[in-house]
Amino acid sequence: MIRTPLRPLARILRAREKGEDPNAIEAENRARRHAEIQDRARKRARMRLYVMTSCFLLAFGTVGMRMGALASSNPSEPRAQTTGAQIISQRADIVDRHGRVLATNLSTHALYAHPKQMVDPAGAADGLAKIFPDLDHERLVKDFTGNRSFVWIKKKLSPEQMQAVHDIGEPGLLFGPREMRLYPNGKLASHILGGSTFGAEGVSSAEVLGMAGVEKAFDNWLRDPANAGAPLTLSVDLTAQAAMEEVLSNGMKVMNAKGAAAVLMEVKTGEIVAMASLPDFDPNDRPRPLTKGDPSDSPLFNRMVQGQYELGSSFKIFPVAQAIDEGLINANTMINANSPMKIGKYLIHDFHNYGGSLSVADIIVKSSNVGTVRIAQMLGPERQQQFLKDLGLFEPTTVEMTEAPTGKPLVPSRWPAVTAATVSFGHGLAASPLHLAAAYATIANDGLRVRPTLVHRRDHVQGERVMSESAARTARDLLRQVVTRGTARRAEVEGYHVGGKTGTADKPRPGGGYYDSKVISNFASMFPAHDPKYVLVVALDEPSATNSTGREARTAGLTVAPVAAELVRRLSPIVGLRPETDTSLPVIGNRPAGDLKLVAN
Repeated sequence: MIRTPLRPLARILRAREKGEDPNAIEAENRARRHAEIQDRARKRARMRLYVMTSCFLLAFGTVGMRMGALASSNPSEPRAQTTGAQIISQRADIVDRHGRVLATNLSTHALYAHPKQMVDPAGAADGLAKIFPDLDHERLVKDFTGNRSFVWIKKKLSPEQMQAVHDIGEPGLLFGPREMRLYPNGKLASHILGGSTFGAEGVSSAEVLGMAGVEKAFDNWLRDPANAGAPLTLSVDLTAQAAMEEVLSNGMKVMNAKGAAAVLMEVKTGEIVAMASLPDFDPNDRPRPLTKGDPSDSPLFNRMVQGQYELGSSFKIFPVAQAIDEGLINANTMINANSPMKIGKYLIHDFHNYGGSLSVADIIVKSSNVGTVRIAQMLGPERQQQFLKDLGLFEPTTVEMTEAPTGKPLVPSRWPAVTAATVSFGHGLAASPLHLAAAYATIANDGLRVRPTLVHRRDHVQGERVMSESAARTARDLLRQVVTRGTARRAEVEGYHVGGKTGTADKPRPGGGYYDSKVISNFASMFPAHDPKYVLVVALDEPSATNSTGREARTAGLTVAPVAAELVRRLSPIVGLRPETDTSLPVIGNRPAGDLKLVAN
């Protein structure tokens, strides 16, 4: 670039010759230079404006085109994408067979703290201790004033608690949205549902995992997005479940029992309509498990599924049904029932010495140990074991609960003659009440194996045949006579033709042997006995009642049978079973199996 001098020598000399001021020439050149500089600056500014205008037009045009494209497209749910693993927080509902909610989700908030952002850590600790009395005030102060940068305070808050924390006004106390599991019916069906807890969690979401019951057994299914939020439908009827728990709780109190359990199951499908174990718990606030002592002392213990009990005389129908099925006896066959009976060095007694012989029907009706052992001896240990295996009494139940495998029956490792004898009347083999219910359902189902289930479905696979239909029918008729004229007369409910068998077994001591005054009493039943629709099993742990003479009694006929009768009376209308007035039912021996005669309590 060639610059023009402000004072060109030629012009200066000519100006001096003419007497002009040379400074005017410099001023003129300076003004011209400044004008040129301004022109160039103006052109550059104009160019920048053109470029910026073009950029804005291009940006707004792109945005407008994108908005137009979105407006003309079909709406769809947004999908969040992250580089890390996602926390699956959505969990499917659990409903009963009629669609009523048993477990669902509730949107709530978690509370956490950033101590570095706190203005008054000690004041925040004071305020939180007042809102949440279960928090350790000293621990909060230590966490807030130490070197920690993050502190979990509460994993779930109620709206009232959240507002109270807001009122503290501490900027270091923060809230994170999350989803919690809610059981709107409280304790109802608590052992079936089991409960849940938080798994992987962050400040904005948390994974809900099943802890026990069906929540854990179906954990993967409940969390699977492929199910599109479809609920898990259980076979339970919420109304029947509520009625069962109410009656069972009252019966437990009246009979001074430590615990109680009951199950109502459909005969044809094995679907559990109601199942309860007391004492129970609230899955919304699940208690901690016991670390020592008897597990059955914990409300978390499911007596129906996990309990392993010698079930006593309710087992007697099994060797009788097997012997009838194999053609060894019939209902009128006379059996030697002289008591006591000696096997090796052991004596087997009856509760009463009936003397002489008893018919097979009377052996079941009077609950003769000796008569039952005589029948079991006809079968032999090997055939006896195989029949009990076929009934499912050697393996855990298939019910869809995480506790089911822990309820595997305690089967003797050896099976000598004395074991075969004691097992025939319900001692020496410990099983859960649910095992007993499944075995009785097999008898009620014309000898076809029944497996209990908690899932309500239409397609049920027919079980394998365990005994003939005629043997199962005869066994049901014998069980009916136990109620009409035997040890379970207090279980009769007019119009429902209950058939069943009582069982009372001494409770074993933890260190070996048996308690002198503690028993497990149960009543296994089906109704109506001539065409069973439902099986009901009720068990009481350490019951005690007063008999007609004012003396203390613990037998199942006095303790469990009345509770079972009330359950049949309350549950039958709920499940749609109407009372029958027709008494033209099968006859065994000299007694009508459908006799509706009631015995006053």
